[in-house]
Amino acid sequence: MPAKSRNQERVLPIAWWLVAAVVFGLVIAIRIRLLGIPLERDEGEYAYAGQLILQGVPPYTLAYNMKFPGTYAAYAAIMSVFGQTINGIHLGLLLVNGITVVLIFFLGRRLANSIVGLAAGTSYAVLSVSPTVLGLAGHATHFVVLPVVAGTLLLLDGSDRNAYGRLFASGLLLGVGVVMKQPAFFFIPFGLIYLVWSDLHRRRALKEILLRNLVFGIGAVAPLGVTCLILWRAGVLDKFWFWTVSYAGRYGSLLLDEIESGRWPLSQAARFFARSTVEAIGAGWMLWALAGLGLIAGLLDKKSRAGTGFLMGLLLFSALAVSQGLYFRPHYFIMTLPAVSLLVGVAIGKLSDFLTGRVIAVRLVPLFLLGLALSMPMVLNERIFFRASPVDVSRIVYPESPFVESIRIADYLREHSSPNDTIAVLGSEPQIYFYSHRRSATGYIYTYGLMESQKYASRMQEEMIREIEHASPKYLVSVPMFDSWLWRPGSDQSILTWANEYAAKNYAAAGFVNITPAGTDYYFENVPPKVESLKNYILIYKRNG
Repeated sequence: MPAKSRNQERVLPIAWWLVAAVVFGLVIAIRIRLLGIPLERDEGEYAYAGQLILQGVPPYTLAYNMKFPGTYAAYAAIMSVFGQTINGIHLGLLLVNGITVVLIFFLGRRLANSIVGLAAGTSYAVLSVSPTVLGLAGHATHFVVLPVVAGTLLLLDGSDRNAYGRLFASGLLLGVGVVMKQPAFFFIPFGLIYLVWSDLHRRRALKEILLRNLVFGIGAVAPLGVTCLILWRAGVLDKFWFWTVSYAGRYGSLLLDEIESGRWPLSQAARFFARSTVEAIGAGWMLWALAGLGLIAGLLDKKSRAGTGFLMGLLLFSALAVSQGLYFRPHYFIMTLPAVSLLVGVAIGKLSDFLTGRVIAVRLVPLFLLGLALSMPMVLNERIFFRASPVDVSRIVYPESPFVESIRIADYLREHSSPNDTIAVLGSEPQIYFYSHRRSATGYIYTYGLMESQKYASRMQEEMIREIEHASPKYLVSVPMFDSWLWRPGSDQSILTWANEYAAKNYAAAGFVNITPAGTDYYFENVPPKVESLKNYILIYKRNG
């Protein structure tokens, strides 16, 4: 080989690694710059539940929710290392995201080569920080993706040999994903189907196929089994079952019932799915387009057909996980990003293979194309990523939510109460409990379920009322904002009537927070009789006597 060709062969890998280092460095810098972005509701829930775990309080004792408790435990672990602060939580998220990026690189390299791995890793890093999937917040889906990608990598390694330990560990990791969030269940049948297909392709004996699937399956159910055992020993299994199975099942079928009854036409549901997908793609459309090209090119090429088929299956089951309940919330789409990113890697890898043997300038085309696709989301979101303060980013991403205001409200509650006092938030703002380091007088840290057209709504309202009246909290925080209740036509609003009467009889106004487009006005200990503009506001009441 001529010296010039040898030099070109050395330059190309360096160029790929250099671009990857720049992209990873930028994403890390963005996450570090925005470590202080105020927690949103889901983060507040996980943080409060994790805080209780660190205090020795089992999940579902003082905080009810329909999610499995894996993310609560993950938050508890993060806060035990990095502290019970906003920055500490987001530092943990940065670590989780960084490990996931590395695992996706290894998965891409395992499927093809280092170029595919680097393209996939950089794509995931950029897509997973996007505000269109609420990537700056520590949602459960981030904690789903990490064990799922790790389990998928072990599944590929375990399919090549009689590696029962790897198969068990693969199933175990996918099972951990389920404990993080129920929709991750769909990755388990994906793993089983792939394992059967791979074993049949390798002409394994039926007995061996069954044994390998049994080992994988035992690993997959073990995390949930151990979780149930722990919760049973803690005496909260009944609460866990009601919230994560009975109520969660009802919640998951609400929109399906609307479609079946004709109240929500199927065509309208399809448009909602399409709109949600387009919004989630957002500024990353070029990367998603490359993923589509990677899927087509990979299937057309005989050498890469098996690996691309594997990714197509992963994408399909990721889409099923996103579609559970038909809610299509932005952060659900994070579960599709590993498959999408790996398909981007396939597209870039195929183009790179096609240009092998050309001059160096031509062979750098795939790198420039990937760089263009990665830079587009950065440029279009430059205000959020590089200019706006963490507080302003919260207001940009969540314009109708009192996440910024929750910090100052919680500071007031903490300063004017003792650690043994309880508080009650009439609304869905669990982050206030976390910030204030005060326990809730009721397990109902969300009030959405109370406004839903489901058979448990009235029972849940009565239970919340009983718990608050029994605890007689020192402070009530009333959040009469639509975003915090999601009431709808037909909602049972009995609890709102009760709240007004209960507060008027037993409490006095101690604080008022008025949220306007021009900013937020805080009034503590000196509540004005009226204000000029009143739309979104929060009232703080102190118990009489």
